[in-house]
Amino acid sequence: MVEIKTAAETEAMAEAGKVVAAALAAVAAHARAGVSLLELDQVARTVMDESGARSAFLGYRPSFAPTPFPAVICASVNEVIVHGIPSGYRLRDGDLLSVDFGVYLDGWAADAATSLVVGTPRAQDTELIRTAEAALEAAIAACVPGGRLGDIGHAVTRIGRAAGYGVPDDFGGHGIGRAMHEDPHVPNRGRPGRGLPLRPGLVLAIEPMFTAGGGDGYVIAADGWTMSSADGSRAVHVEHTVAITEDGPRVLTRP
Repeated sequence: MVEIKTAAETEAMAEAGKVVAAALAAVAAHARAGVSLLELDQVARTVMDESGARSAFLGYRPSFAPTPFPAVICASVNEVIVHGIPSGYRLRDGDLLSVDFGVYLDGWAADAATSLVVGTPRAQDTELIRTAEAALEAAIAACVPGGRLGDIGHAVTRIGRAAGYGVPDDFGGHGIGRAMHEDPHVPNRGRPGRGLPLRPGLVLAIEPMFTAGGGDGYVIAADGWTMSSADGSRAVHVEHTVAITEDGPRVLTRP
């Protein structure tokens, strides 16, 4: 069931969004060559704990997962698209890192993700990130009353395909509120003018994901969580929690 939030509930989600934005900024600032993914997880934990929030990821176990997720961030490196489990792996110069983070604060959730290059960037990676961010902004711009859910996915796919990137099968965003994952599913593909009507009070997590090689397939690691590009090419993932209002889209996880 799709739940419509009141103005007061949206404000509460915005407070959770501030925690997410602060944690992602802290992780990005700490992401240097030689730093382990577990250290980055601890950076996010510290921000979360100091804010009085709790993790939306730690202990989460959807139907596809063999075990609960063991960390507060997803840390996905190079060819990993999403759901990378933080480990002792130490970042190297030139690594492409995507970090996903979500919390609950006073019973309300927020969720966002960012991608960055560690140290010396490659032009190809910079362009991949730039394109994903442009797709996210276009999708956010489509979040207006009277629009349709298909407009969001169409915005993502249009920009990704134009750049020659893959748009991985089955991936997308979701409704969000009292639960991290609510209806509706927000596909990264769509037909303009089709799908659920967009109404004020609808809050969505929008998350474009692209692969540099142009393929749409993915593979799942033995841990049951880590999802990587099937062609081994580098991947990016960006995300914001967005509220649809009478005045247009309001990004709740913007720094």
